[in-house]
Amino acid sequence: MEVMKILQMSKSFYIHNAQVVNENQRFSGGVLIHEGKISEVFRGNAPAGYNMPPETVIIDAKQKYLIPGVIDDHVHFREPGLTEKGDIHSESRAAVSGGVTSYMEMPNTKPNATSIEILEEKFELAAQKSLANYSFFLGATNSNISEVENADPSKICGLKLFMGASTGNMLVDDLETLEAIFRRSPLLIAVHAEEEKIVQEGLREFTERYGQDIPASAHPLIRSEEACFTSSQKAVALALKFNTRLHLAHLSTGKELELLRNDIPLEQKMITGEVCIHHLWFDDRDYEDLGSKIKWNPAIKSSSDRESLFEGLLNNKIDVIATDHAPHLKSEKDNSYTSCPSGGPLIQHSLVAMFGFFQLGKIQVEKIVEKMCHAPAILYRISNRGFIRQGYAADLALIDPDDPWTVEPENILYKCGWSPFEGVTFKSRVTHTWVNGHLVFDQGRFDESRKGERLLFNQSV
Repeated sequence: MEVMKILQMSKSFYIHNAQVVNENQRFSGGVLIHEGKISEVFRGNAPAGYNMPPETVIIDAKQKYLIPGVIDDHVHFREPGLTEKGDIHSESRAAVSGGVTSYMEMPNTKPNATSIEILEEKFELAAQKSLANYSFFLGATNSNISEVENADPSKICGLKLFMGASTGNMLVDDLETLEAIFRRSPLLIAVHAEEEKIVQEGLREFTERYGQDIPASAHPLIRSEEACFTSSQKAVALALKFNTRLHLAHLSTGKELELLRNDIPLEQKMITGEVCIHHLWFDDRDYEDLGSKIKWNPAIKSSSDRESLFEGLLNNKIDVIATDHAPHLKSEKDNSYTSCPSGGPLIQHSLVAMFGFFQLGKIQVEKIVEKMCHAPAILYRISNRGFIRQGYAADLALIDPDDPWTVEPENILYKCGWSPFEGVTFKSRVTHTWVNGHLVFDQGRFDESRKGERLLFNQSV
């Protein structure tokens, strides 16, 4: 009954005169949204005499790009327990303003989401607060294999495995435990791959040299290519041994591309890879100006790594683009190297950043949509999202490719209040975002009267 009431309250929208980008095609046309779903997709205008639902809101897109809503498979929204940095409401609000309609959030909150009970509490919070659709990763530990085995893969996006210590310190470093996880997990395993012994050796070396005043530029030398490749290689070996679905999160080196394939369709891949915006945008030359603002784990590395990652994205060795959106307070980022947490906020600016690359001729808009919208839906087997298809949930974003704006504190929506993109001028702007047919973001205005939905996963695909 409640569902029917919601549907009866839903407005219908006809978005016309758009550049529709979907499934490797771009065409002038439009979309009819009705009862939260994509009701029709039109090439050109709707036929003369077409019977629109009563009181349909008509939006002239004026040749803006209409795309499926972005699905970000790697975020840290900090709730519960770390809400001074960000929370589900604030960060999902930033997300929809950037055209992101669904996200998958990581387990290193307080408490760590390492049990089904704690995980379900996060889902309850999101149902009350999230403006975007949501799922949450279960966290692996050295001692929670029974929780992992009982996870329902139709309701949980995946298992997050930290093979390198990061914020929250959920490191799993016992080989017997790792083998049990890869053998027995019913969930896709998303791995943070950095070899902890190599990282600690690097940290000792630079601490001996600099004490507490290690420069930010040392970060990619401490969290080195060797640390990343060694750990990623170990994860791939375990996945191959136990025939496990493995997703290599936030790849940061060109060398790791040796572990990935591009000779089979994504649907058939058991081992997949992700690149984050900051590893495409920045390189180690930027530490001089930005310092700890671009301190992430794994580290932003060399310009040749950045170029290799971009090439891997274009040649389909890398499957998805994400953000690793991970807000921290400015006061925390101003600490010395060893006391400064890794991570930064990105989700509001990810889509316009990729459109910046499109406008530089580095990537086609169809490829952006493939990697940010379609591929996450395919990889995680998300039910009825990620495409502009009749009957699918109406998760959509409209982007004006010619409306320049500069990132400034006044227009940053992250709760932490800062961005590594401050001072950058983007040529594109997200003007409208629909989540389940609800126009949640409209040219700077929010309608928070409806919340996002829990993502569901089709394990029969």
